[in-house]
Amino acid sequence: MKTYLLEREQLIRRSKEETFEFFGDAFNLEKITPPFLKFRITTPNPIAMKAGALIDYQLSLFGIPFKWRTLIESWDEGDKFVDTQIKGPYSLWHHTHTFEDLAGGETLMKDIVRYRIPFGVFGRIAHWLFIEKTLDAIFDYRAEATSLLLNGDEKSTPMKVTGMAATAFSGD
Repeated sequence: MKTYLLEREQLIRRSKEETFEFFGDAFNLEKITPPFLKFRITTPNPIAMKAGALIDYQLSLFGIPFKWRTLIESWDEGDKFVDTQIKGPYSLWHHTHTFEDLAGGETLMKDIVRYRIPFGVFGRIAHWLFIEKTLDAIFDYRAEATSLLLNGDEKSTPMKVTGMAATAFSGD
């Protein structure tokens, strides 16, 4: 089974502490997720963000509703956290969020997502036909919404895509 890699970087014109605080609040995910997903967190607020926290979501894609459960696998306050899907559409979803201090009080936010699609060759075809494009659209929207909310920009801050879903790891 192929493991795909999605990597994104975004410049945030806020301190690392402010940026981490925003992304460390699970309910802000609703603000930066595209409306077409009909994304909603079903875990009651407040959610204590720490290693071992579980977060449940409901969303819909192409009219098909589904549930997603995330485990916060690791939590390094102010620097990094990792979430892993334990129930949802992927056979693997491992998302690392890192935050790096830059000069002038800015932050470089990085996302590294390793994911696998179930259903063998049919999953690979689905990835080629629409999954990769949909993930691209989701992360593009997320960048623009983040830029608007944290930078006050109408448009997204230039974002470096260091890799996208086409990368596959050998041995998987």
